[in-house]
Amino acid sequence: MGSPSAILQLICADRPGLVSELSGWVAANGGNIRHADHHTDAGAGLFLSRIEWGLEGFGLPRAAIAPATAALAARLGGEGQLHFSDAIPKVAIFVSRQDHCLVDLLWRTRAGELPMQVALVVSNHPDLAGVAAGFDIPFVHRPVSAANRAEAEEAQLALLAENGIELVILAKYMQVLSAGFLERFPSVINIHHSFLPAFQGAQPYHRAWERGVKLIGATAHFVTEELDGGPIIEQATMAVSHRDEVEDLIRLGRDTERLALARAVRLVLRRQVMVYRGRTAVFA
Repeated sequence: MGSPSAILQLICADRPGLVSELSGWVAANGGNIRHADHHTDAGAGLFLSRIEWGLEGFGLPRAAIAPATAALAARLGGEGQLHFSDAIPKVAIFVSRQDHCLVDLLWRTRAGELPMQVALVVSNHPDLAGVAAGFDIPFVHRPVSAANRAEAEEAQLALLAENGIELVILAKYMQVLSAGFLERFPSVINIHHSFLPAFQGAQPYHRAWERGVKLIGATAHFVTEELDGGPIIEQATMAVSHRDEVEDLIRLGRDTERLALARAVRLVLRRQVMVYRGRTAVFA
């Protein structure tokens, strides 16, 4: 991972000189910039920036950086978020019965590819308890139905709070989170088994096969109240042909689901994703 760095994500009204002001502030405090990515949305008149600098030799103590960057963002008339590269967030993975995305995320975490601590695996079915146990991750079985959804979500939210969870990953969790859940815990990533916005909802591979598509895909996105309509983080595709049956599309699709979700989670963990106006800017 190397020595730790600070990462500032900033959104403000666009005007000349912003890049100079940001880089100048870092330099004035003795910081060495490692990465600087900027984007101007001309239609919205917005400037987006992700700037990362090393903490070694930086003139401000770590505890003073957050208030200093908040003052900088306020002076620029924008909103900023500060993160540190060595911060390892606690994550909960929600699953149902399919294990391919869960196993992939747990393996990548153990291999050091994903800088996160998986504190919980939560499921509405007991099937994947053995997978979680194999990685020494606590497994919580919480059945969910139309009749008990409110009670189940209340218990899930209590679990997230008790364990200090910062991010929830829906790794083939075949349930729709309520608006009330998302209002209280909005940091949720989902993997959908189609190349959105095509084939939203259930059984996308069946509908893709019926249409005779030549590409299938998977989409990792932030979860909002709109079903499969949240800001897109990452997508992966794979070529298919007329020889492939529905079962082939499902089998091949699992590869795209694993890849898209892992890429999206890594981008979010590395603070390379910024959400604005219902969409994302991904500084990859």
